Amino acid sequence: MTVPANEKLPRAYARWAGVLALVLVVCGPFSMMYVPATLIVPGDATATAQKLAAGESLFRLGILSDAVIFLTEVILTGLLFALFRPVNATVSLMAALARLAMTVVQGVNVMNSAIVLLLLGGAGYLSALGPGQLHALALLFLDAHEQVVHIWETFFALHCVLLGLLIFRSGFVPKVFGPLMAMAGAGYLASGLGNLLRPESKEVLSSIVAVTAILGELPFFLWLLIKAVKADAWLRLAEPAVSRGPGAG
Repeated sequence: MTVPANEKLPRAYARWAGVLALVLVVCGPFSMMYVPATLIVPGDATATAQKLAAGESLFRLGILSDAVIFLTEVILTGLLFALFRPVNATVSLMAALARLAMTVVQGVNVMNSAIVLLLLGGAGYLSALGPGQLHALALLFLDAHEQVVHIWETFFALHCVLLGLLIFRSGFVPKVFGPLMAMAGAGYLASGLGNLLRPESKEVLSSIVAVTAILGELPFFLWLLIKAVKADAWLRLAEPAVSRGPGAG
């Protein structure tokens, strides 16, 4: 049976959002977990510098992965805004702004990784600094990169809570995903603020955010990818805007 053109639009939003979320599922753990765990020796600047020298290609792949993440986030933010705007335009806009704020912080944070490459790149002007100083500065910027992650987690927490509210009120995706997404937001907030206020609790907070993110985000985006949305319910909400047509005042 042929699907009407107007019903294809929300399903396209949903499925592309699901695809992009899977890109994040692949790139996120690689650049945020695997690369640091492989190359960074906590508290040991010299050992870290040696590992970075031996694994520079892996470190650069991590930077590339970070770039893919924040570029993907920009597109995904737009798709989620368009998908949930019919539910509540104001809340959808606030959720989009929170996610975009997170994305900006992620993009700026790549600068910390780029500075590490400069410090360990052997440029002539760095000869004024000894190897020990360069190694210490490199580890400082790596630690700064980790701390900035906790800053963007707070923006993402707000996004998840607002998105959870939109999901719950939408009627075109199962309501259960709403509380689960809000739970993910609570996990990100606990990780973001907790690591900034009580860094000694890092391991516990990492476990919390991992569990809440997997349970809160992954089922929703898999649903979007596989099942999409109830197009008729979405169209009922969007009908006033659709009836005016594009470009209408």
